[in-house]
Amino acid sequence: MRTRRRFYAALTISLAGLAAAGCSSSGSSSTAASTGASASSPANLSSVTLNVGDQKGTGAQAILAAAGLLDKLPFKVNWSDFTSGPTMVQAMSTGAVDIGGVGDAPPVFAASGGENIVIVGARTTNSGDQDAIVVPENSPIHSIAQLKGKKVAVSVGSSDNYHLLTVLNKNRLTTKDITLVNLQPAPGLAAFSSGSIDAWDIWPPYVQQLTAQYGGHVIQTGPSYGSPYSYEVASKAAVANPAKAAAIREYLKLLNQAYRWTAAHPSQWGAAWSEASGLPTAIMVQAAKVSATTPVQITSDTIKSEQGVVDQFYAAGLIPTKVDIHDYMTDQFNDTAGTSS
Repeated sequence: MRTRRRFYAALTISLAGLAAAGCSSSGSSSTAASTGASASSPANLSSVTLNVGDQKGTGAQAILAAAGLLDKLPFKVNWSDFTSGPTMVQAMSTGAVDIGGVGDAPPVFAASGGENIVIVGARTTNSGDQDAIVVPENSPIHSIAQLKGKKVAVSVGSSDNYHLLTVLNKNRLTTKDITLVNLQPAPGLAAFSSGSIDAWDIWPPYVQQLTAQYGGHVIQTGPSYGSPYSYEVASKAAVANPAKAAAIREYLKLLNQAYRWTAAHPSQWGAAWSEASGLPTAIMVQAAKVSATTPVQITSDTIKSEQGVVDQFYAAGLIPTKVDIHDYMTDQFNDTAGTSS
């Protein structure tokens, strides 16, 4: 929820519109992530092209456009659209993506898998994690305990995966007590609507869509579960490149300004989001209100929170290596979190 998911030109969150990925073009703690980039920006970034990963639903391109800031980017952008964070982060290892926004889990899976990524920015929700476990209309399931032996869908490696893990842990269950079904949003929606899964742990605006259009019922959500943070993640190669690092700095400044705008104008953002997604305005305004995020600096508290994600996934046997996430976070862009709107 966050913050997570996204493309402006065709953000259809309906079943038909969530399948394809495409590209378009438009014009303080210490950390161990070392780079060779200067903190100052070159005078002219017009010759730089930044490859930005976006996620369908609530992406950077849509938010920048809604805030009137998309045309302010002083460099060229290749936007690549993904259905969730894990696939986007994987693309960073090939050099196809320089930076993109994801939830709390994708950086953990990438770091544990040895991918060369680094967290360069952070945001937090005002009321904690906004993912939720939703069950279909007329489901006999009313509690987490009743999930035992049931089919529960998540997008493995995404924020909903971590949300589910914390919910199970706090209810004395593990992933071995359920049948974990790995589904991206489009097939997840199909499985939910057909009744082939018993529950779905998912993020906004899907939560609001399921309850409003499919009669779904939320059985667990709230600040006691998951993590309140979402992140901007970059490839280490991009951060080590002075020109791209300078572009990343300017990108984060404008993006953080846009996120502050969405938090201050949820109705306007919800209306723009509705137009981009094809979902009713009422659904998107509600999603905009609950998923608003505030840019924050990467500090020891941020690192501690993300290390907790690492520790829980490792303890559950869901990642192969218990990494020190400190090595995959940098505070060199912290000044961008405080840019005034």
